[in-house]
Amino acid sequence: MASPDVDVRVAGKQLVLEPLTAEAFKPFGDVIEATDNAQHFTINQGFAERYHQLAQVDVANDGGQPAISIFKARARTLPLQLSVLEKHPFGSQAFMPLSGHAYVVVVAMGGDTPDLSTLKCFVASAQQGVNYAKGTWHHPLLALQDGDFLVVDRAGPAGEVNGVEVVLN
Repeated sequence: MASPDVDVRVAGKQLVLEPLTAEAFKPFGDVIEATDNAQHFTINQGFAERYHQLAQVDVANDGGQPAISIFKARARTLPLQLSVLEKHPFGSQAFMPLSGHAYVVVVAMGGDTPDLSTLKCFVASAQQGVNYAKGTWHHPLLALQDGDFLVVDRAGPAGEVNGVEVVLN
């Protein structure tokens, strides 16, 4: 879980960090983790357990293709002062940590602009990924330590705007 010294602020107001759970995150997308509650079954002659369909990848509209990338994240300076939110209107975006470190997830509801009254701040464990649903406002990756993340998102036609960004006051 988050250490007590993780301080996240927007417009000078401290946000409350919540543990990342599937139920709490559901309005914003999917939590990706291998839990007993997830659909799973044995494969590969009994040498592996497959945790199946943990997130809804939504990238196919209007010529979009799934893209798998690695983000090499640098640790953010504490306290975290949030200054921007972004959304991807044409596809979902998933992050799965590869380096064994917890990280922070900030999300909000909203249409053309984020509704800051719905801002939520979660601490994700090193074993949890997130999949932002198409159009979900979120802060860019907030790594607490340097590390790599597997990212699954949308590659669209040339010239298409991948994301929309809003600067916070």
